[in-house]
Amino acid sequence: MKNSIYTIRNAQPSEFDEIGRLMVKTYSQLEGFPNQEEQPQYYEMLANIGDLTQKPNTELLVAVSKEGSIGGGVVYFSDMKYYGSGGTATQEKNASGFRLLAVDSTIRGQGLGKLLSLECIKKAKALHQNNLVIHTTNSMQIAWGMYEKLGFKRATDLDFLQGELPVFGFRLILP
Repeated sequence: MKNSIYTIRNAQPSEFDEIGRLMVKTYSQLEGFPNQEEQPQYYEMLANIGDLTQKPNTELLVAVSKEGSIGGGVVYFSDMKYYGSGGTATQEKNASGFRLLAVDSTIRGQGLGKLLSLECIKKAKALHQNNLVIHTTNSMQIAWGMYEKLGFKRATDLDFLQGELPVFGFRLILP
């Protein structure tokens, strides 16, 4: 999937470290989100984001400019049992999900988050999944609003606590 500047594709292993640094930077800048000292395992997962691709049915998607710079990334799961969140999301059947969406703070507002999300929706539809599951937090209000505009609805049955952080589930019913 493309916009005029960025293309979405699967990340290459040589890009994993850079994407991991982008993830850590993005999440550590979220106001009200736990910091690295409060949730070291979460930040370790972000830093080593490429490791998630070792799980079956898991893809690390990246937004790459024409010049080859990485603008953002997201992890897509075509089988929810590999999703890796708390709560009941991993028990969802005929569903895909995505997590860990991050866009470089220097280029926010250019539609990369939406572009990455739309690629995940496209992948889930191609697999004839019934729905697409995501999670967000109060610290992610910009993303939260974008998800709602894309048709995601709150799914309180998917909510859980990550340590002391409330995490809110959303579901998009696919046609």
